[in-house]
Amino acid sequence: MPGKGRGTGNGPSDESGGNRQYDLAERTAVFGEAVIEFAKRVPRNVITRPLITQLVKAGTSVGANYGEADEAESKRDFRHKNTIVRKESRESKFWLRMIVKAEPSMAEEARPLWQEAKELHLIFCRIVRSCDKAGEGNLVDLDDRNDEDEQDE
Repeated sequence: MPGKGRGTGNGPSDESGGNRQYDLAERTAVFGEAVIEFAKRVPRNVITRPLITQLVKAGTSVGANYGEADEAESKRDFRHKNTIVRKESRESKFWLRMIVKAEPSMAEEARPLWQEAKELHLIFCRIVRSCDKAGEGNLVDLDDRNDEDEQDE
């Protein structure tokens, strides 16, 4: 799948063993779709209903906000919107964890979604950090203090 725009990076290997460019707009959309499909399979009860709602909101927001970032009106706006994407991907990991706590039978199915949310979070941490290093972001973001810890998970 060819990459385009700012949202490209090395993605999974293709069948020939080489790396292919991975379009972040597509990757975040696929993540949102996978979250929706997962949410449909989670058993509904008084505990899981609000967790499912929160997961769907966060998981689909990753792609929606990435689309906004890709159309940013300024470098500062680009950084700010990618900060939102970073936070939504982190939040997706949290809601997946809570769903598995409430419904342990979903653990195996949640694991690849959690891993993808983690990878997306790390990608967007790097994008925001790159903006900061380039002097493109003048916003103070206290959540950056946790980014290094996330890489060790």
